[in-house]
Order: sequence, then structure tokens, then C-alpha cells
Amino acid sequence: MDTWLIIVIIVVAVIVLAGVVLGARRAQAARVEKRRGEAQQLRSEAGERTRRAQEREALAEEQAERARKEREAAEARLERADEVDPDKND
Repeated sequence: MDTWLIIVIIVVAVIVLAGVVLGARRAQAARVEKRRGEAQQLRSEAGERTRRAQEREALAEEQAERARKEREAAEARLERADEVDPDKND
């Protein structure tokens, strides 16, 4: 086999190998970028869910406070009713 043919085969093999390596790197970079996008979307969704949960917790705490005040008012009226009731045994 001629020397120039061997050199051409080696050069073509190196070019093909470089293309495969470059393609693999681009594919890996694309996968990394895709995963970054997914992570960003997940973080955004988690932040939105956290915000909604905090709003619900605040509303629940507000409702619990109102219920506690209503219960205290009802208990105060019950005590007052007991004080006023002439039939209530002391």
C-alpha cells in the first residue's frame, strides 16, 4: 500500500473520530441544558406551590383565630347565662 494512501486513511480516521467526539460533546451539552431547564421549571413550580401553601396556612390561622374568639364569646355568654338563670343551682 502506498504511503500517501495510509496517510489519507489516517487523516480521514482522525477527522471522523474528531466528529464523533464533537458530536458527543454537543449531545452532552444539550442534555445538560435540558436538565437545567427542567430544574428551573421544577424550582418555579415548587416556589409557586410554597407561596400557595403559605397563603392557605395564613388563611387557616386567621380562621382558627376567629373560631377561637367565637368560642370564647360563646363560653362567656354561657357563663353569663348561668349567672342570670335563677334555676341554676350554685
